[in-house]
Amino acid sequence: TTPLGETADQWAVAGKTNSFGVVPKVQQMQSEAGAVAGVHGTLVTGALSTTFTASQGLLLMIPNMYKIAGELLPCVFHVAARAVAGQALAIFGDHSDIMAVRQTGFALLSSHSVQESFDLALASHIATLLCSVPFVHFFDGMRTSHEIQKCHALNDKQVRVVMDLLE
Repeated sequence: TTPLGETADQWAVAGKTNSFGVVPKVQQMQSEAGAVAGVHGTLVTGALSTTFTASQGLLLMIPNMYKIAGELLPCVFHVAARAVAGQALAIFGDHSDIMAVRQTGFALLSSHSVQESFDLALASHIATLLCSVPFVHFFDGMRTSHEIQKCHALNDKQVRVVMDLLE
């Protein structure tokens, strides 16, 4: 598991609102196939959706990624990029999973630190809403997603200024 999804779940349970003033609904699915189907179904109804996954999960999402990109549905997949393992889960950084989704029609954004991951997560959501192209925001699977690092977080007022660009 990744702390990213767990934190999003904790915020939702605590009633913390997002930049749109809505408490997001967080749903943990049985499998990546179910997760990407849920994302796709949510997007076609006009709602916003995102997902957190790792390399092995991303590969299982490829068929639906073609559909999402072909329908120009705005969403972001946050991916902890790890080596795609044959026998057991791998923790080593690798981009073979990302290279496998280049042809799906998703735009790719790469983060290399905790601060960049924070900043580009917001940037990818804004970009997908502005251009209706889905994004894959990826970063080093173990080092970045599990790293405890101080980063400069934007306050709600700063995020609201950026979100006003969407209106």
